[in-house]
Order: sequence, then structure tokens, then C-alpha cells
Amino acid sequence: MAMRADYIWMNGEIIPWDQAQVHVFTHALHYGSSVFEGIRAYETPAGPAIFRGREHYERLLFSCKVARIPVEQTVDEWMEITAAVIRANQQRSAYVRPLVFRGYNTLGVDGRGCPVDAIVATIPWGTYLGAEALEQGVDVQVSSWRRMATNMLSPMAKIGGQYVSSQNIVMEAKDNGFNEGIALDSNGHVSEGSGENIFFVLKGRIITPPLSSSILGGITRDCAIIIARDLGYEITEQSVSREMLYMADEIFFTGTAAEITPVRSVDRLPVGSGSRGPVTQAIQERFFGIVKGEAEDQWGWLTPVDLG
Repeated sequence: MAMRADYIWMNGEIIPWDQAQVHVFTHALHYGSSVFEGIRAYETPAGPAIFRGREHYERLLFSCKVARIPVEQTVDEWMEITAAVIRANQQRSAYVRPLVFRGYNTLGVDGRGCPVDAIVATIPWGTYLGAEALEQGVDVQVSSWRRMATNMLSPMAKIGGQYVSSQNIVMEAKDNGFNEGIALDSNGHVSEGSGENIFFVLKGRIITPPLSSSILGGITRDCAIIIARDLGYEITEQSVSREMLYMADEIFFTGTAAEITPVRSVDRLPVGSGSRGPVTQAIQERFFGIVKGEAEDQWGWLTPVDLG
């Protein structure tokens, strides 16, 4: 079933979903000249709430800067637009997709002569890796594809064309019977999944690859670090060798789509006991407690939306 909603924001106005169209000569279709974000709005007892929307839109503006795509809207304006679209669609929860892209004018590789188009869509979307994955975990493989080097592309920016890399990683994994792939960076250190950051638990310590390992600086990654430290765990950002994938007592993914998802096997070798571990579960429970409005939002991560 196609993902859709009744209304979408495009270039300054909220319009019916089917009216949001582009020309086939849109520059982004040919060259990947787009920037995007993935944001969740969670259902809480007080109504829908956008989760860490400001940080996502700050990253959107950073990505636009790297891609040299001018963008008019401020973070405040993006937040207002997002709330307006959720309200128009009367959604109690949603996956939010802002997209800024070069439109139709020239076919030259340098698309700066093209107009800049933008959308914000809010669609129903459940658990990315499957609801059962949150408890049972997922099976992953080390990908034969490396993550892009930082002097080749811009791993910290969410630029559309760069996600050919992620497509290669996840398609290969699924074709080989896995849920997801983990890529190494250009130095052979563990980087991330196709759309998730990765964490390791070893003898009670938590380790996650640093920004220098060609990772996206994930918002949910940051949440996991903050929650883990608040729960009293020692957490370190350091380069991780491939062997750590087989040595770890627990491994879990983080991401807006994946949320907090345990990894139960790597290359068909069980991780720890082969089921969700206690550290992963503790971080999961705190995370979902906050986003569902059942635990105190002590770090101010939720922005309520009035559905009117």
C-alpha cells in the first residue's frame, strides 16, 4: 500500500496530496541534488508531539549549506510548517519528510541555475525494521560496500544522491537473507548501517563509532548517548574494529526510522545470547517512555502539536 496522506506542504502552501508534482526534468531526479530529513511525531496522551524537530531542521539547513542549495525557511518556520501539515492531516502520529531539491531549468551538472523546491510530507509509518524487531532484534551482515570517505562526499549531510550508498548496502543484505547491512569506513573500521547508527555493549561499557568514521551525526544516536549516561553507563565514542561485531555482548541500531533496535546476529553469528540484552532494553524503555509521553521529557525533546 502506498504511503500517503490527504495534504502536503509544497513551496509555501498546503495542497492536496495528488497535486504535489514535479517535471521529469527536475534536476534532483537526474543528479540527486536534494536534501532531506526524517522526523517522527509521536502520539502522546496530550496529542501529537514532534520529536527533536529543531535539531532535525538545524541539520537540514547544514545539509543545504554543504549542497549549496539556498533555503528560505528558518528552523522556526520549518517547525510551524510541520505542525500545520500534521494539523491539516489530523494525524495523532506521523513520519515527517521534509525535502529541499533543485527543480526544473537546466540539465547541466551544476544545477544552481535551477529553482529550489521544497515539501513537507507527514505520513503514517510504523516500525521501520518491523515491530517484532524491537524485542527480538534483527539479523545483519557486514556489507561488501564501504561507506563513502569524508574527502569524497559528505557523510554528515543528508544529501539525496549520497543514498545510493545506503541502497547498495541494504539491497545486498536483503538479497543475502538479512534484515540490514553494516558498512565499514574507508579505513576498515565499523561505520553504520544503511540508515542507522550503531552501538556496542562490551562488559557493561557502551561504545559507538565517532563522527570521523563516515557516520551521520544521528539525532537518535545523540538521544541514546544522553539516556545511557543518565542511566549511569560509561559510553565512549571511538573507532571500532570489525571483530567488535563478533565480540560484543549487545549491539543495537539507532535512527529516526529504526528508533532503538537490537541486533541479534552478525554474519549469522549470534550477538551475546542472541536476544535483546539488558542495556539495550533499558535504553529502549527510557526512550519510548519519553516519546510516548509516559516519562518526563527532561531534555525538552517533544514539541506538542495542537490539532485544533
